[in-house]
Amino acid sequence: MLFERLESKGLAHYSYIIGRGNEGFVIDPRRDCSIYIDLGIRHGFRITHIFETHRNEDYIIGSVELVRLTGAHIWHADSQMKYGYGEPIDDGQIWKIGGLKVQAMPSPGHTPGSVSYLLHDPNGSPWILFTGDALFAGDVDRVDLLGMERAPEMTHLLYDTLFNKMLPLGDGVIVCPAHGAGSVCSSSIAGRPWTTLGFEREHNPKLHFVDEDEFMTHVAQKNERPPYFRRMEKINLQGAPSFESLPPPQPLSPREFFQNASDGVVVDTRMELGYGAAHIPGSLSMWLEGLPSFAGWFLPYDTPLFLVNETVDPMKAVRYLFRIGYDEVVGYLAGGMLPWHMKGYESEETPMVTVQDLCKELDREKDLWLLDVRSREEAEEAGEIPGAHQIHVTQIPQHLTDIPQNQTVYVFCGSGLRSMLAASYLQREGWRKGVVVLGGLSGWNSKSCPLK
Repeated sequence: MLFERLESKGLAHYSYIIGRGNEGFVIDPRRDCSIYIDLGIRHGFRITHIFETHRNEDYIIGSVELVRLTGAHIWHADSQMKYGYGEPIDDGQIWKIGGLKVQAMPSPGHTPGSVSYLLHDPNGSPWILFTGDALFAGDVDRVDLLGMERAPEMTHLLYDTLFNKMLPLGDGVIVCPAHGAGSVCSSSIAGRPWTTLGFEREHNPKLHFVDEDEFMTHVAQKNERPPYFRRMEKINLQGAPSFESLPPPQPLSPREFFQNASDGVVVDTRMELGYGAAHIPGSLSMWLEGLPSFAGWFLPYDTPLFLVNETVDPMKAVRYLFRIGYDEVVGYLAGGMLPWHMKGYESEETPMVTVQDLCKELDREKDLWLLDVRSREEAEEAGEIPGAHQIHVTQIPQHLTDIPQNQTVYVFCGSGLRSMLAASYLQREGWRKGVVVLGGLSGWNSKSCPLK
């Protein structure tokens, strides 16, 4: 038997493939789905069923593409919605796949029609519960996607799902959620990769609120909603074009890049030091592993994208963008910034300062304008700088009027990566006095402005 979880980095999306005998199934597949085919071939089974736990909003699901490649049957949740593919599940529906029993368990709360799937062991006992976005390691899912006016209703449904349907299955049942730590679907998912219902009963703070009113107070909260969610929801009702059908990005000479990139957005996926030292004017700094987390906040969908990379192969960046619906990646700067400079094209820099030098400057002159782009939770946990202006990096576009243009703005986060993203966005919007603080707060030692 094969049981494997696949993680889409950056999105913290988990999908699963299970096979026994000559049949197998996939739960919540990602869009670039050839890996499931490869695993099936390697272990001697064909994929016959695809199960979706809910209408996803944070990534494009690969069900339609996987059907094209395998001929499998799609079963989707949220049956009240008008899908352009597959069939809705029935409450309690059962499938026998490779001798394994899979049972649908309606699990409303995140969405009205969310579904979990219970896999029974060969003896018929509850074994593994694929919880979708209902239950995570260390947290439960957000209930605000339909608006805060419906949050009480959705919280009531989620409470019933957790306490009356899932937990009674038994402490030994393995929990397999659709996301891990770092997902935008919940801010407090724990870092433990595997968990059980019993472990969550003991260690998940939200499951300690057995009184429904108390549960409501702690769960019915408004969370950040990335702007790309709406696009994901729409595409995931109809099915997305396949990865193979899209033209690959073209390697562009400096001259070709210069001539064409002004029609789109230049995304520089190098690390912060390389970008800060020299970059193409007007480009956005979005380091490679940060693309899945931040592209949806800053990049438009109706504009061609052009990449600047540290490596020769741009396809990792393309896959990251492809998973959240950015299909128009036109080209990349062949050879990176070196040939750009050798041809004499203009570049600009972003001033940088180490955290130690910033501390010395604060000790000499306290009246500096500091922009903290960490989240509120991160700042409270790691320490706050008195007098700093806290605007989460994803909220910078909505708070431009709060950031001065006529004085130096020192931008810092936990490392310098998000700071460079924020500074590049400000620079693109006309700010010319941004300075990125390198190294985050681990080296903070200001005497006049200690962390609190």
